[in-house]
Amino acid sequence: MITFDQVTVQYEDAAEPVLRDVDLTVEEGELCLVVGHTGVGKSTLLGAVNGLVPHFTGGTLYGRVLVGGRDTAGHPPRELADVVGVVGQDPLDGFVTDTVEEELAYTMEQLAVPPATMRKRVEETLDLLGLADLRHRALHELSGGQQQRVAIGSVLTAHPRILVLDEPTSALDPTAAEEVLAAVTRLVHDLGVTVLLAEHRLERVVQYADRVIHLPGDGRAVSGPPAEVLRTTSIAPPIVELGRAAGWNPLPLSIRDARRAAAPVRTRLGAAVPGPARPPLAADRPALLTARGVTVTHHGVPAVRAVDLTLRGGEVTALMGRNGSGKSSLLWALQGSGPRQAGSVTVATADGSKPRDPGKLSAAEARRLVGLVPQTPTDLLYLESVKQELDQADAESHIAAGGTRARTVLDRLAPGIPDTTHPRDLSEGQKLALVLAIQLTAAPRVLLLDEPTRGLDYRAKSELIRVVDDLAAEGRAVVISTHDVEFVARAADRVVVMAEGDVVADGPTTEVIVASPVFAPQTAKILAPLPYLTVDQVSAALPSDGTDPQS
Repeated sequence: MITFDQVTVQYEDAAEPVLRDVDLTVEEGELCLVVGHTGVGKSTLLGAVNGLVPHFTGGTLYGRVLVGGRDTAGHPPRELADVVGVVGQDPLDGFVTDTVEEELAYTMEQLAVPPATMRKRVEETLDLLGLADLRHRALHELSGGQQQRVAIGSVLTAHPRILVLDEPTSALDPTAAEEVLAAVTRLVHDLGVTVLLAEHRLERVVQYADRVIHLPGDGRAVSGPPAEVLRTTSIAPPIVELGRAAGWNPLPLSIRDARRAAAPVRTRLGAAVPGPARPPLAADRPALLTARGVTVTHHGVPAVRAVDLTLRGGEVTALMGRNGSGKSSLLWALQGSGPRQAGSVTVATADGSKPRDPGKLSAAEARRLVGLVPQTPTDLLYLESVKQELDQADAESHIAAGGTRARTVLDRLAPGIPDTTHPRDLSEGQKLALVLAIQLTAAPRVLLLDEPTRGLDYRAKSELIRVVDDLAAEGRAVVISTHDVEFVARAADRVVVMAEGDVVADGPTTEVIVASPVFAPQTAKILAPLPYLTVDQVSAALPSDGTDPQS
């Protein structure tokens, strides 16, 4: 169905080809997972399937890409729309209408699908992706996760033979992600649709894959069965890393198979007490931000309902909850830029003077107290090059001329981004890393991150954890709104869970996420009832000589 024949892609300003001599075939009805670190060419590989590369992106394509028998070099994207459906990393980039129902119908209108068939497919897709209650909603009013589902639905209504998905679950809560992946899997198994899917959260998707294509970063593409390819890759989900640490062969890819293989490991671990997933917190942490009775409504609909929250210095808090539960609305209200119909927010000042309300300060003053990285990082990018953005961040943070604090942070998160690159030409993960570097340069006392791991690979997430830990060690309070349970297990001291605008759980990470079948990380599910959250905890507890850890 998809054939790459000696494909090389070279961009004009790049020293080396993004893809080099790639030979691979994806058969009809396969679900193929594309993995690799941020910036190695996953989006380029996907874009070559529907002709976006090179017809839209530029650059030079050598070799041939055949899709359903058509050579993409001679067929621009519009001539492949009946065969290939594409959902990009940012759903807003692909929307062309105003409401959910209109967006689902738009592609079919362009393909001249009969009206009766259009209506039937719209209804089926609304049910398939849980969008029926949103059918008349304006697209700009939806949460990021809801927008992602609409973007996927708008492609599914055309019934393409090939579906290309670039991080389809990146903005979804665990339950919504499972629903989307279940729908995609049904398309593969029931209709024989070929799916090419790139995703950084491999723990969500690897069990569904028939094939894995790994891009190691040197232009090559390594293709094969998931367990075989992932055994030696530098990027792998926790379930695979646990299998490597325990010496399992073959590597399990599902929780069910891993639990079966883990019985001897649970016996070896016995009653040993795992080391802490996070360093213990100091007892005298000062309150940096105090919110009381914060209420936010949008067009008369409550988004945040009288929330009380205290953020303390040195503490990393994860804000979790399903899409639309009010997380982003709460963060914007705490930062001061968003609406707040009732309640109070005060932030302690560095000089010990009276706490101040960021909502009553200028943007520059509020940013020095509370920094916020939004869900869509490009909202904060407006200059012509990466260097200009970094220099501006240093200047606004009063870094001495020639200082490179912003560049240093960026290189830790996403190394190797050239100064001359236009910010809009970066991958989603690289854009996020750039905005994180800009905001972290100001070093506010309270930092709010809205879905910061979206588009980041495991290596970049580890670097983000180090950066966040450094900020916490300096006495700052950090809040991370995220659906990434594996990241939370490693990064957060405390978890706050929201539902319909209310805080329904607030406590230490281990107590909150292990008690939830939705938010529990893979290691906790595999080794339950043992109290392990991360692979590092297990590796530290497992003796290298195979003896019982208690002996």
